[in-house]
Amino acid sequence: MFIDSHCHINFPELAERLPDIFAKMSENKVTHALCVCVDLPEFPQILQLAEQHANVFASVGVHPDYEETPEPSVDDLVHLADHPKVVAIGETGLDYYRLEGDLEWQRQRFRTHIRASRATGKPLIIHTRAASDDTIRIMREEGAGTNAGGVGGVMHCFTESLEVAQAAMEMGFYISFSGIVTFKSAKDLQAVAQAVPLDRMLIETDSPYLAPVPFRGKTNEPGYVRHVAEFLATHKQVPLEELAARTTENFFRLFEAAR
Repeated sequence: MFIDSHCHINFPELAERLPDIFAKMSENKVTHALCVCVDLPEFPQILQLAEQHANVFASVGVHPDYEETPEPSVDDLVHLADHPKVVAIGETGLDYYRLEGDLEWQRQRFRTHIRASRATGKPLIIHTRAASDDTIRIMREEGAGTNAGGVGGVMHCFTESLEVAQAAMEMGFYISFSGIVTFKSAKDLQAVAQAVPLDRMLIETDSPYLAPVPFRGKTNEPGYVRHVAEFLATHKQVPLEELAARTTENFFRLFEAAR
């Protein structure tokens, strides 16, 4: 009924209790989860999880926050993505919030991931924070969108403006909402969620981070994506069953390799 389109169940706080994680997913009718790679050295562990569990999929990529880590080439990403359980490239993108100085290496890494997406035909998982103008610009320059011969993808854990969401949707991207949208302080983001149509929407946890209300401040997990869905259904005044069905359809439409 629900799909967690972005989680990190390989991280230690979740990996050490996987049986409980999967049990709670089942209890909350969360049928599938996409375990997202942020660093190439951890990719084998993520792929192993996906191979061992039919309802877990994997991505391959290097997060923009990871400066001191092996730098991927297009060939590296294409090679590692050549597996039926790897359904996406990323997470990738730009993050100017935590890092300072010359961040051209971030922009070049982002371009590498976009080129790998085009080469593999697998969609992008894009992270952007305090860098939306450059993110959209590079997406356009590299032809990431379906309107430019690219594969498209998802703007994950979206926290930007409606204008950024519209620019991404015009390129064929989906907008994914995490537990942040349930926070009382997230009025601007809730307005964006109201405007994003159901056929462009995904839901996620980004666990172990950003647990939704009523678990805010605790360790997040894929089973909690149900609470994101419940909030959005109420907020958009649609039946929960409809929001669940539409976001599930969107997931499999975007990540075709997961079918």
